[in-house]
Amino acid sequence: MVKEIVRDTFFLAQKSEPADKEDVQVIQDLLDTIKANSDRCVGMAANMVGVRKTILIALIGNRYIIMVNPKIVRKSSQTYETEESCLSLNGQRKVKRYKSITVEFLDRNFRKKTQTFEDFEAQIIQHEIDHFSGIII
Repeated sequence: MVKEIVRDTFFLAQKSEPADKEDVQVIQDLLDTIKANSDRCVGMAANMVGVRKTILIALIGNRYIIMVNPKIVRKSSQTYETEESCLSLNGQRKVKRYKSITVEFLDRNFRKKTQTFEDFEAQIIQHEIDHFSGIII
């Protein structure tokens, strides 16, 4: 089900908790919501739809990747500054991002995966993982 985007910065600033198999509906709601906003969104964390769980969806290439309980396990030494926006906020803000990251996560079926992402794809994932810690750009 498509959910409303949360814009309450107090809620967004709260830390998320690990997700489990009981959160499968959250995954579907998040997927429905990001697709409904595909004209202006390439990544979404569960707290953006009102659920403080560590679930994110990112548009990687031409498909959506679901990450449950993702953790960045490796970062490149190379960083860059860029500007980002967020559906939950107005405007853009400057941020520093790693050029390359390796992430361990569970997929939609709760199978463990490890994948490396670079450049804009890595940036999307870092932005969404920041949401889990209550970091708002």
